[in-house]
Amino acid sequence: MLDRSSTVPAAPLGAVAALNVSMRSLVTATPPHKVPQALAKERAREVFASRMPFFPQLEQVFDNAAIDYRYSCLPVEWFLGPADFGEKTRLYVEHATALAEDAARRALEAAAMTEADIDAIVFVSSTGISTPSIEARLMNRMPFRSDVMRLPIFGLGCAGGVIGMTRAAQMARSQPGLNVLLIVVELSSLAFRYDRISKANMVACALFGDGAAAAILSSDTEGAGGITIGDGGEHCWPGTLGVMGWDVDGQGLDVIFQQSIPEITARDYPGALDGFLARRGLTRSAIDRPCCHPGGAKVVVELERVFGYGEGELDAERRVLRNYGNMSAPTVLFVLDDLIRNGASGQLLLSSLGPGFTAAFQFVEVGASRSAS
Repeated sequence: MLDRSSTVPAAPLGAVAALNVSMRSLVTATPPHKVPQALAKERAREVFASRMPFFPQLEQVFDNAAIDYRYSCLPVEWFLGPADFGEKTRLYVEHATALAEDAARRALEAAAMTEADIDAIVFVSSTGISTPSIEARLMNRMPFRSDVMRLPIFGLGCAGGVIGMTRAAQMARSQPGLNVLLIVVELSSLAFRYDRISKANMVACALFGDGAAAAILSSDTEGAGGITIGDGGEHCWPGTLGVMGWDVDGQGLDVIFQQSIPEITARDYPGALDGFLARRGLTRSAIDRPCCHPGGAKVVVELERVFGYGEGELDAERRVLRNYGNMSAPTVLFVLDDLIRNGASGQLLLSSLGPGFTAAFQFVEVGASRSAS
């Protein structure tokens, strides 16, 4: 197995680090259209039942997804007809920029900062293509400094929220006083394929929603702030490129989503987790609370088993899945926000699985005095 774990020491766990990195704010955002799961199922029946002989067997995926609501950048009527990659790309640029702006403004407000305070922007998204990238477009709508550093990240899928935070922390740690704005936006609904008669497309219809999160990370030498970002790392399994990702054609992004993901979580994820911890001289007992990306109902069950929880005890993960669906990269940050708001403290380990096939890990220490909102 190929391991690409970071070797940067974990400051919150007592290792030597030049600078601490504190989270100054954390916010989440959703687009305006709230879609009940029952309505999504009804619309899927309108679109597919007459063209998919096995639809009656597949529509139960909507009932088994443990999702009540999702959010979409477009009204459900838009999904009742075909759209090509050009239209989807135009819509992605328009709505991703708007959602990124909403999240960025609220993250700045929560941190009592202005655009001029930001030294770097890390933008994470895998559900659309834009050049100039979204954070460059954002700089034309908000008065960030012209010398701000920019790091757009594409292709990490569901792992993007965790790895994006790791990259933002690494940038912040590079010099004292650096303020990094992390923005994670996914419009997974735009990957809907009217033309694709497949089980994977039906699963995507039942699971995926749109959302965004933003956080501001700042480096300091005093460790100020109630939330400290520690070490992060990744584990990429070779020979697993077909587990998760996109196929791209003239109609857009076509989801690759293997049924084996819960099985991989049960069989291979524990070894990756223990390897990440062991290289830092740690065991699972160092984790006060995991903060997991709830990829789906079956994946959550397997994660509960891995971390020694009873079924239903990863309550924040299940709450986020139920109320927002799988938003890909931002989802784990919604879980982190939920945990913080509900009083979680100690060493949290953010974790998600994404294309590659990759497991991502990031320690976040939450103290008694917390500034994230």
